[in-house]
Order: sequence, then C-alpha cells, then structure tokens
Amino acid sequence: MLFPKKVKYRKWQKKRTDMSARVETRGTEINFGSFGLKTESMGRVTSNQIEAARKAASRHLTKIGRMWIRVFPDRPFTQKAAQQPMGKGKGDLEGYHVEVLPGRVLFEVDGVDEAVAREALRKAGTKLPVKTRVISRA
Repeated sequence: MLFPKKVKYRKWQKKRTDMSARVETRGTEINFGSFGLKTESMGRVTSNQIEAARKAASRHLTKIGRMWIRVFPDRPFTQKAAQQPMGKGKGDLEGYHVEVLPGRVLFEVDGVDEAVAREALRKAGTKLPVKTRVISRA
C-alpha cells in the first residue's frame, strides 16, 4: 500500500465536493508508456484500490510489460468507530486517498502488444471507484 512517509498534519479537512464542472489540468497525457488508463469521472481513490488495480494489471502483463503509477495517495481520511455517538471530536486516521478529476491518467503500460495492454488496463479499471477508459499514445 502507498502512503506518505511523513505528513505535516495528521488529520485534514475534506475538500468541497462541488467539483462537478472541473476537469484535470495536470497529468492528462501519456508520458512514459504507450497505453494509459484515464479517468472520466471525479472521485477519491484510496491506496488499497490503487494497489488492487496494480495487482490486477500486473498479473495480466506478466514479466514482459512495464507499468507506471501516476497518482500518489497523500490525503489522509478519518472515520469514527462503529456504534459511536455523535460528537467527541474527529475520528481516527483510516488511510490515505487521492482525489482525481476527469482527465487524469492513473496508470501507464508499455512493452506489450495492444490487446494485452488494453485488457490489463481494463481489469485495473474495474477495481477503481471512478469511470475510466483506456487511451493510447497518438
């Protein structure tokens, strides 16, 4: 699982969720590989989901293909324990996530033919809570 080595503040506030009209401006093009997995909707992707997607894709790529992860979960999120009454402060740290907007490239693949790369990225996309599509370098 991915998580930062050190953070300045242990608990962050949530961002505003009215980001429906926004699109990503950074990390929108393929830089390393030949094929990529691009988001089509906004959402929060946790480190566990990134790891599950990475495992699903790397199993299909075998040892031949190379894969790059283009996002890093650096925002901590908290959760109150089950059966807790309201109040009594903020919940404990649960994990880390990254907020993605439409257009962000999450994974890149190279070193395999198109059919294998598309299938590997499609399998990775099924593990994520956002809509994705497979793109290729033009």
